[in-house]
Amino acid sequence: MTSVLVQLADVRLTLGKGSARTEILRGIDFIIAEGETVAVLGASGSGKSSLMAVIAGLERATSGSVQVLGEDMSRLGEDALARLRGRSVGVVLQAFHLLPTMTALQNVMVPLELSGATDARDRARAELAAVGLGAREGHYPAQLSGGEQQRVAIARATAPAPKLLLADEPTGNLDAATGARIIDLLFDRVAAAGASLLVITHDPVVAARAGRIVRIADGLLTA
Repeated sequence: MTSVLVQLADVRLTLGKGSARTEILRGIDFIIAEGETVAVLGASGSGKSSLMAVIAGLERATSGSVQVLGEDMSRLGEDALARLRGRSVGVVLQAFHLLPTMTALQNVMVPLELSGATDARDRARAELAAVGLGAREGHYPAQLSGGEQQRVAIARATAPAPKLLLADEPTGNLDAATGARIIDLLFDRVAAAGASLLVITHDPVVAARAGRIVRIADGLLTA
């Protein structure tokens, strides 16, 4: 029987105070099953990135229930949330967020070392080779192209063998041709890991790669 990895029930997210108070998510019900690939498709400002942030534990829901990998996210402190992400939830962001003073290899090693892996270097090397960057492991982010930096970010996210991978506009800073190759790579690595994938995008072409498309507008799921 397929298990549910993510379950949101009537999730709301409100930011700001007083007259600046804005409801970003307005009663979200959402499920991701084990092994599923899901795209959340929506325009800028629709709430799609906030939805991913709530699932990742990077943003706290104002109300409602957020269950991720059997954990009630409202009951976890910041350290526990960080451990959950490091152990079981990989995150790929539009802006790469690589550490500029570390080489590609060192960047991929970071989550492995934080999780206590004793073979962090070997696993990081294998993951970089899997994304086609085995020959670039000693390069710093500034010495890599945008596409190469995103490959490192994918390797960093998948190296700990997460059960769930979250990708927020992973092609947003890339040209169309490079972006298409990155999406191919992302889905290939997810399949190889047997992980579930949530990809946040405004691009229908990217969304079409997923097994299920969910549309969001004004903080509400519309389909």
